[in-house]
Amino acid sequence: MEEREKKERGIMGQDQEEGGKTEGQPANMNSQDSMTENEENCVELCTEVEEKGKEKGMEEGELKKEIELEAEVKLELCQSIPGLQMSLIRGTDLFGYVGIEAILDQMKRKTMKAGFEFNIMVVGQSGLGKSTLVNTLFKSKVSRRSNYEEKISKTVKLHSVSHVIEEKGVKMKLTVIDTPGFGDQINNENCWEPIVKYINEQYEKYLREELCVNRKRRIPDSRVHCCIYFLPATGHRLRPIDVEFMKRLGKIVSIVPVIAKADTLTIEERQEFKERIRHDLVANGIHVYPQKEYDEDPEDHILNNRIRENIPFAVVGTDKEHQVNGNKVLGRKTKWGIIEVENVEHCEFACLRDLLIRSHLQDLKDVTHNIHYETYRVRRLTESNMDFGELGLPTWPLENGTRDKCESESHL
Repeated sequence: MEEREKKERGIMGQDQEEGGKTEGQPANMNSQDSMTENEENCVELCTEVEEKGKEKGMEEGELKKEIELEAEVKLELCQSIPGLQMSLIRGTDLFGYVGIEAILDQMKRKTMKAGFEFNIMVVGQSGLGKSTLVNTLFKSKVSRRSNYEEKISKTVKLHSVSHVIEEKGVKMKLTVIDTPGFGDQINNENCWEPIVKYINEQYEKYLREELCVNRKRRIPDSRVHCCIYFLPATGHRLRPIDVEFMKRLGKIVSIVPVIAKADTLTIEERQEFKERIRHDLVANGIHVYPQKEYDEDPEDHILNNRIRENIPFAVVGTDKEHQVNGNKVLGRKTKWGIIEVENVEHCEFACLRDLLIRSHLQDLKDVTHNIHYETYRVRRLTESNMDFGELGLPTWPLENGTRDKCESESHL
């Protein structure tokens, strides 16, 4: 190592004397040296793990997994603090019980006390079953039911309703944002602008709270974590309004497209329709959740690939129960039989529920905070002579994107 350092210093001195003619050489030499050092470290690491594995009598498959895991951990540690030597100490190498695992219980206890927040937006034409689907997702009356006598609004107005849902001691504040009037007009030009404005206002509101001198311990989160976009079951292709909406909104929020009232299509028609939609999404450069570039590890990539194969989800929503083989199930009764909502052979509602609630709820929040909000924050903070009044926003941000607001709270 000392001889190598002397050589590097000699090369650096020669380059300085040449007056910068060969500026690229030192960087190349350093990169080559760092590569050889990494290779040496990898060889040392592999031999260490192999020796330990042989002592414990581990098989080849287990040894391979052990080497990969230790290499990943060591790489992450070295990347986080360059130049610092670190090693992985396993539980079997400790002298006794330390209690590090207790941090998980601490985190769980604190999180359960504070509760969770989840904000979901539903967008689509009237009559596609947006309210019914949300009620089916959370198995309660969480969505605002519009009055059938109410006239169709001439503009898109956003209505939000909040509930605190408690299940097995876990509390979650759920906010459902509805968009009545979207796509219901003869001229739907720029009908997505109120929705874009609302989403950006929530980012602005959160940014203001972050920039305060005396910040709150916990900033209220009103940012939209997920947008469910309802596609009518036409069996054709994406309409121009669908393409324009998802192209614009896909850059600022996580979009999950669904085929509403999928029971109106046969299985063959449904599959063909889904393939056409996937082709249109790729052809128009539309990014829907979960995006490939956000997969953190191979396990996530495999799971998300299965989800991407099912997008858009063909769903059926209902809040009525029926008896099937002596069991009560959520379903729609027809003269041909009962369409079971949670039966994967009948529709893909269970896949959508698992994505939104059981497997990716926290990831949706993380993508919103680390990707979409971060993009907005960087753009706002890098604007020259930043002024919050430039975008036409009030001194204190509105809680909603429109003046007319319908909001209520309940405890379930």
